[in-house]
Amino acid sequence: MKILFADALPEAYIDLLRERGDECVVAPELGADDIPDAIEGVDVLVVRSTKVTAEAIDRSDRLGLIVRSGAGTNTIDCQAAADAGIYVCNVPGTNSVAVAELALGLLLAVDRHIDSASSDLKAGTWNKKGYSKADGLMGKTFGVIGVGEIGLAAAERARSFGMTVLAERKADRRPDVEARIRSIGIRLVEDLDTLVAESDIVSIHVPGGAATENLVDASFLDLMKPGAILLNTSRGEVVDEDALIAAMDDKGIRAGLDVFRNEPGSGTGEFSSALAAHPNVVGTHHIGASTQQAQDATSAGTVDVIEAYRAGDPSNCVNVARTRVGSATITIRHFDRVGVLAAVLEVLRRENINVQTMENKVFQGSNAAMGIIDVAGEVTEDLTRELAALDNVIQVQTTTRDQ
Repeated sequence: MKILFADALPEAYIDLLRERGDECVVAPELGADDIPDAIEGVDVLVVRSTKVTAEAIDRSDRLGLIVRSGAGTNTIDCQAAADAGIYVCNVPGTNSVAVAELALGLLLAVDRHIDSASSDLKAGTWNKKGYSKADGLMGKTFGVIGVGEIGLAAAERARSFGMTVLAERKADRRPDVEARIRSIGIRLVEDLDTLVAESDIVSIHVPGGAATENLVDASFLDLMKPGAILLNTSRGEVVDEDALIAAMDDKGIRAGLDVFRNEPGSGTGEFSSALAAHPNVVGTHHIGASTQQAQDATSAGTVDVIEAYRAGDPSNCVNVARTRVGSATITIRHFDRVGVLAAVLEVLRRENINVQTMENKVFQGSNAAMGIIDVAGEVTEDLTRELAALDNVIQVQTTTRDQ
């Protein structure tokens, strides 16, 4: 395969793919506007922060997989990829500890004035009297918004500082997440407003997108305690920056921020931000995942995703249907012989039944198999009987669904 790396990965991991016969083109200088001209002949596109637009997808001729070498896929036009039959896969969970570590680092820097104190030292100013004024963290309440892998990792570290950790109760959480919440000792509250109002520190760990844009707005900030600390290591668009500046001016809110709106599209560049320049802010350069440990884990995960795609079993796909689709599922137990499924598909084609998903599982010994076919269209009793009468078919079962 031809693999285009539009962001840099450690060379050792790229060499693994070259050893397997892949043509690897490493071009971290490519921006969003450059990819459309570079995508011809590419089978797999790997990106970190570089945007992948609908134009890039439209201009591709062989592209089958886009890998976000990280968790968030908001920089990729996932719907355009889905419409073109291109998988978008990510590498979740590999940078959780790194981001959580930075969140706690920002918290310490805000509470102990580390940023400004260090700057004064470098400028030759000694101000022990001023910088001795800090609250300390033990006994504080740490509210986590977004209890995914990163939020849970941040909660674990907050607990180790002797803080009470709050999270919002959710009825649809997976049992394993609920178990981890209990093991960490997180106290659940009924709603977001309660969490924000009770917390001395609020740490944001949510995905980007329309559902979370401006989550931290004026009403959110009104609920925060005077002098409370906001941490955001998720996405810049989660915060209404003008509202946060007003809250810092009016009620002394402090902030540790790794992400901002309108960040430069490349690794270096000019950046002008009234929020980043505010004296109540300690900021970093969207580096939450940028530790060597996280980079290695994410790079290894990226190779795993590419290998799964090569094997025909893509992993961590974010733009495929998560539930059964179509009007019915046809389950066909059959002897594992040449042409059985081809005959089934010919019957469905003749009856204008559209196949939407299909899987064939072979039983141990390779004598029998089971085809599971999601279809759109009316599957009648006559059609079911016709399929059951085909050579080498053992049994046919049809399950219809409400549309």
